[in-house]
Amino acid sequence: QVQLVESGGGLVQAGGSLRLSCAASGSGFSINAMAWYRQAPGQQRESVAHITSEGITKYTDSVKGRFTISRDNAKNTVYLQMTSLKPEDTAVYYCAADPSRWTLYTGNYDYWGQGTQVTVSS
Repeated sequence: QVQLVESGGGLVQAGGSLRLSCAASGSGFSINAMAWYRQAPGQQRESVAHITSEGITKYTDSVKGRFTISRDNAKNTVYLQMTSLKPEDTAVYYCAADPSRWTLYTGNYDYWGQGTQVTVSS
């Protein structure tokens, strides 16, 4: 079993920056694809960014050029650096992980965190 714990959310003004972190822990696990998703009130959860252990990344169009996903494989930790934040980025951000690199394309992640709130004020 894999546990994912997110941190780094909070309240920020529009145009500001935040860095989210997600650490994976457990025993006997192997993680390849890791990702960030978000869910705004009344909306469906949407993909934000993905990264494989080889460093292949994928972003949703609305965050390209503003968000950067990275990871430390030795620490089983993924990060999301968010800049030029907009009020529409307000959501609960969830970390996801999976043993397969191909999950970057399917989105069928096995493991999910509890989420961290990001609020961007105008």
